[in-house]
Amino acid sequence: MNLHPSRRSFLSQILAAGVAPCVVPAHVLRAQTAPSNKITLGVLGTGAQGTVDMRAFLNHDDVRVTALCDVNTRNLERAKNHVKERYGSADVKVYKGFRELHRDSSIDAILMALPVHWHSIPATDAVLQGKHIYHEKPMGMSLAESMHVRAAVRKKGVVFQFGTQQRSDLKFRWACELVRNGRLGKMKEIRVGVPGGKKVAAFEEQPLPDFVDWERWVGPAPFTAYSEKKLQRDNHENITNFSLGMISCWGIHHLDIASWGNDTDASGPIHVEGSGEYPDGGGCDAVLSWKLRYEFAKAAPITFVNEGRESISHGTTFEGENGWVHVKRGVIAASSPELLRDPANKAGAMSIKLPESLEHTRNFVDAVKSGGSMKPICDIETAVRSDTLCQLAAVALKAKRALKWDPAAENFGEDSEANALLAARPFRGEWKLPELG
Repeated sequence: MNLHPSRRSFLSQILAAGVAPCVVPAHVLRAQTAPSNKITLGVLGTGAQGTVDMRAFLNHDDVRVTALCDVNTRNLERAKNHVKERYGSADVKVYKGFRELHRDSSIDAILMALPVHWHSIPATDAVLQGKHIYHEKPMGMSLAESMHVRAAVRKKGVVFQFGTQQRSDLKFRWACELVRNGRLGKMKEIRVGVPGGKKVAAFEEQPLPDFVDWERWVGPAPFTAYSEKKLQRDNHENITNFSLGMISCWGIHHLDIASWGNDTDASGPIHVEGSGEYPDGGGCDAVLSWKLRYEFAKAAPITFVNEGRESISHGTTFEGENGWVHVKRGVIAASSPELLRDPANKAGAMSIKLPESLEHTRNFVDAVKSGGSMKPICDIETAVRSDTLCQLAAVALKAKRALKWDPAAENFGEDSEANALLAARPFRGEWKLPELG
């Protein structure tokens, strides 16, 4: 079934119904200009992160949010209020199921901001329906899931933007350009620190509420009794039924920057090992604290810890033979203040210039509107390579031994035990990764 009707047939249907379209999807009116040539956006997941992202998209005059989808009616009502505040009307379509949202032929793109255990199945489905996708991090619960989404994107050729928005921040680009241009000399080590896990008392089981479809919220994950506390992001991101924990949910941000500065976006480590400590019971069971080490064939090693461990602070620190630079949100610092004051060392002034994006959602919209001539700053290839560092961390902690990684083959070679830990875990009930065909 062709879900993108021709321009003529689409307009004929609209006019026959006696309706004057105020927003026509961009895939129909590619040759026209504003106000009709807008990207129509469906929002899948209207919780905390989805709301932040949606409000960023609402700021773009060439984007129109036309549909919302969530199993939580409280989230939906808040999202509708934001839409009304922006457009003067909350007249948007509301879907409870992602499949129906993705099969709405009037929608060009999907903003997907769901709990981690729900990333890979709807992401693949959206891509196979030809939707461009702004995909919140991390990629999913396993490397196999990440690769499946990547295969779908490669097959359909849609625009995919990963939610590692630090690449659209001047300070992070500046730090990476300093490293890539040799301003610190030969790199010795990269240190990454992110928040650790959390230890909380067990969550008390509660009666099912009327504002959330808990069966659908749990979806492909192992079923667990309802507690409203499990809906909180800082809790479900630390429950292994739903997430890999902070090694992934926070780790992806600063490991992504480490990879950018290390010039390893198209490759990966050859060795990983580490250890971690876990909660002894309670409501959250993801890793509390850890130390991991990645080694590369032709790049600097990365030490990855929960922040504060071994005096490693939050963010990414690049240490070279001639000094260091540290970067986190809102801050860039260096061993020599003169390094940052020198006009010749400013972002964009050095010979190696990294891709520039001033705002992450804007970069995605521009890539969609380019018709394929522009790649987003965090495309699917970059996304999977950066996310692989998180997946390798999870595998190394489970294996409890040093592992050899083949970045070209993207596996552990003949280590069948470690390779088995890369596979997608069994999905519950009806849920499965959509076949690529």
